[in-house]
Amino acid sequence: MADQTQSDSPKTQATDDLKTHINYPVPLSPPLPPISKDIELSRAMSASSKSSLFSLSRSDVLFEDQWLIVVNKPQGVYCESVLSSVPSLLDDSSDSDKPGSQGSLPELHLANRLDRDTSGVMVITKSHKVAAKLVKAFTNHWVRKTYIAFCIGPAPKWEKITIKSGHGRSKFGAWRVYAASDVGRTLPGGSVVRDMETLFEVLSVNGQGHLKELSEQERNEEKVIVIEEKSQLDSNVGKDEILVRAYPQSGRTHQIRLHCQYLGIPIKGDVKYEGVFEWKGRAYDGHELHAESLSLKHPVTDLPVEFRAPLPLWASQALQPLPH
Repeated sequence: MADQTQSDSPKTQATDDLKTHINYPVPLSPPLPPISKDIELSRAMSASSKSSLFSLSRSDVLFEDQWLIVVNKPQGVYCESVLSSVPSLLDDSSDSDKPGSQGSLPELHLANRLDRDTSGVMVITKSHKVAAKLVKAFTNHWVRKTYIAFCIGPAPKWEKITIKSGHGRSKFGAWRVYAASDVGRTLPGGSVVRDMETLFEVLSVNGQGHLKELSEQERNEEKVIVIEEKSQLDSNVGKDEILVRAYPQSGRTHQIRLHCQYLGIPIKGDVKYEGVFEWKGRAYDGHELHAESLSLKHPVTDLPVEFRAPLPLWASQALQPLPH
């Protein structure tokens, strides 16, 4: 009997594993393209070299007071390198002439993080207490964020759209879009599918358009609820240059990049999520995504503040009308 029990045990385990596997939610966005591995490695090495030499200048500072310093992070530089270069910037400021300031550098923390190739608004706090308050503000979605993305794909038939879906890591460790109905379900590794929502508005198509004022996110736009349908990128459909503004309602990793991919308008240069690597004879060394603004209540004064980073050149050029 003992021998029989032992021989059945592997079968039972295999059956249980199969059942568990079958119950995992299936991602709706495709896996990482094979080309992305080598390109991402090359970009990471380039960014490491660039980051090791990086130093902030006063022209990078968007706002500063005794509790916060807000900077415009450049593309292709890691957040940690921006943070580590802040002390030298503070040493050079006029605050160092104040009594008691020497030798007492503040406790610096990243309040928000941006992907390596994403540029724009980055907030750094100067004390543990202020950092804790901002962590709570971001966690509770009290911070309003906008991004600008330059996408390549068929021109959207919508001007404004909200897309809702699930978000999580696949069994291969890559971030993927899941069905909205999968939110809360367990993924391989023990994590769960979380909700993800982004409002998009089109700013320009093929250079025709202008920079709209930041909207109050009125809820009369078309909505898309991601349920069971996989996204389809049709290589035979015409490719347009589309500049969009994104208002993320949640703060998931690679959220805007994933939702742009799902909508069939991946971000230019974002090879991880099916964006073009080469466009009009030029190879891109990063994706074109910019953290445009951050609005929140100041963690100490409680007054409303908005931080905006100037548009990068690629966004400004996309808003110029084509010559007749």
